Amino acid sequence: MSKQINQLLLFLLFSLSCSSQDVTSPPVLVPDYSLGRVGSATDVETTTIPGLVLMGGSTDVDNALAWMVEKSGGGDFVVIRVTGGNGYNTYIQGLGELNSVETLRIDSKEAANDPKVAAIIKNAEALFIAGGDQSKYIAFWSGSKVQEAIQYLINEKKVPVGGTSAGCAIMGDFVFTGERGSALSEEALVNPFDEKVTVINSALIDYPLLENTITDQHFAERDREGRLVVFLAHMAREAEAAVKAIAVDEKTAVCIEADGSSQVFGLGNAYYLLESDAQNAIEKFEPGESLHWYHDGKALIVSIIAGGVLGSKGVNVRSWEIGTGEFWSVSESKLLRVER
Repeated sequence: MSKQINQLLLFLLFSLSCSSQDVTSPPVLVPDYSLGRVGSATDVETTTIPGLVLMGGSTDVDNALAWMVEKSGGGDFVVIRVTGGNGYNTYIQGLGELNSVETLRIDSKEAANDPKVAAIIKNAEALFIAGGDQSKYIAFWSGSKVQEAIQYLINEKKVPVGGTSAGCAIMGDFVFTGERGSALSEEALVNPFDEKVTVINSALIDYPLLENTITDQHFAERDREGRLVVFLAHMAREAEAAVKAIAVDEKTAVCIEADGSSQVFGLGNAYYLLESDAQNAIEKFEPGESLHWYHDGKALIVSIIAGGVLGSKGVNVRSWEIGTGEFWSVSESKLLRVER
């Protein structure tokens, strides 16, 4: 008993002595935003080849992701998202030889500024952005360590990057934010300044080949042709050069090489839109009035490329030389399409 009393007295004396000093608080544990990793836990460095994948949503296109896997040199493949799980891990691992696949759920500003999250992204040899809500990607990731890490992969490490659905929507120089809901073609053409038409010049992802370009997805399935023309009209008011767009149907992907050449994989179409005359102002584009962007029926030059299993030749997005295709224009809120 006396031994126990002595131990108690020693403990009390120690506690009193500590109370008069600055006691170091226990370290705060940083949350782990990883949803899991398959493959090796050891980081590797491989020789990578840059490239860009724009995927239209719905079922993923195996050949497009396998294209990224090959360009990664078999390194570490990272998937980032705001919501959802880690289903990509085993799926992508099965598309080719990779050291690992890991998914990060980056669902807050805190997560986007976590140094561990940024480090995982910077160590990647391929990066894919899953679908979700692009307004949250912009809100959480803009100006963060995640944004810096993505630009590091694009500009310095030069790895393949890609995205599907909302992950595709944030790739362009200009982005439809979707922060007030999805803009519909019919409404946008009647009122191009509808509150849902939220197009910004985004700094979230700066991919050199997508300068003055906006990307869209779920395209034909959701009748987005008209709204995309309205997006381009807003862009034309800001940009000094011709504005452009790349839109992708569901179950379809555009794969872009470093030299600008592109291939279209999948079951749907890819659409390449180019303003025909950047010096010629839009005829009617004012709040409260329907859009009139006609220019003799040739306001936009459009190439529509059907996807294929082996990849169909698309437009070179460095030169933007479009051969056969269509002209699109808008007259009194109606989208007009004619063959070139």
